[in-house]
Amino acid sequence: MTTFLSFLINGLSLGSLYALIALGFVIIYKASEILNFAHGAFLLLGAYVIARLEPSVGFFAAVAIGIVATALVAFVSERVLFSRVRSAHMASLTIMTLGLDLIITTDLTRRIGSSVLSLGQPWGAGVVRVGGVSISENRLIAIVVAFVLIGLLFAAFRFTSWGVALRAAAEDGEAAALMGIRQARVGAVAWIIAGGLAAVAAVFLTGSPTPGLEPNLRTIAFAAFPAAILGGLDSTTGALAGGLIVGVAESLFAGYNASLTFLGGGFSVVVPYAVMMLVLVARPAGLFGTKELHRV
Repeated sequence: MTTFLSFLINGLSLGSLYALIALGFVIIYKASEILNFAHGAFLLLGAYVIARLEPSVGFFAAVAIGIVATALVAFVSERVLFSRVRSAHMASLTIMTLGLDLIITTDLTRRIGSSVLSLGQPWGAGVVRVGGVSISENRLIAIVVAFVLIGLLFAAFRFTSWGVALRAAAEDGEAAALMGIRQARVGAVAWIIAGGLAAVAAVFLTGSPTPGLEPNLRTIAFAAFPAAILGGLDSTTGALAGGLIVGVAESLFAGYNASLTFLGGGFSVVVPYAVMMLVLVARPAGLFGTKELHRV
């Protein structure tokens, strides 16, 4: 039972970070109906900026600059690339995000090389033990930070003018525009928030128990993408639920891998996609997604 609880808590901590990343996918999709596959590149960019600045300016200053820098790159990307072709087909816009991902990732991979960069997290590799259950301080802090940010975002969606505008644009973009809602502004803010969330998640994803920043960090975003899909791509609540489900499932399958050899080694890597497919078979719109009805 203690082992199970340890896997469960670690899965919740990982899932909370997946939820932050999944929220980035969701709010951009709600604002502009774009599937942003460059989100992994933003994750890598935020971690890289923090790792390079931390030795000279200190950890917390580097984190602040990294969040702002990543949000700024996301904003510029939206203004320069996607806002100019807003009326293009969604498939074309999605392909553009793949191109943006390749450009950013290729450059950062070249800069990082074979090195493993440390972001200098002050809490280090410490471990907290409660009874027989242990969790790294990094993952424990990640849970707290993630849920605080998610709570603030949910409040913003409900009580701020931007949140109301985002929900209106997601419900009916044409009607929202006729009511005076500036969709360009809504979309720009969505990209800024998504970029900032990616940088925050990167801080904890490169800490204990992982060794540090490596170029394959961006692939974590592709594990968070199924979380957004199975939760419902137009649902912020679904992003949270999907992130936690994927994180717990991945942690449990990785922890009990020795007892699941019939599934093949490393099955935990594909668990997010397997869970996504099982959910979509039963609920094609996701757990909390909006069902679309088409009149024939």
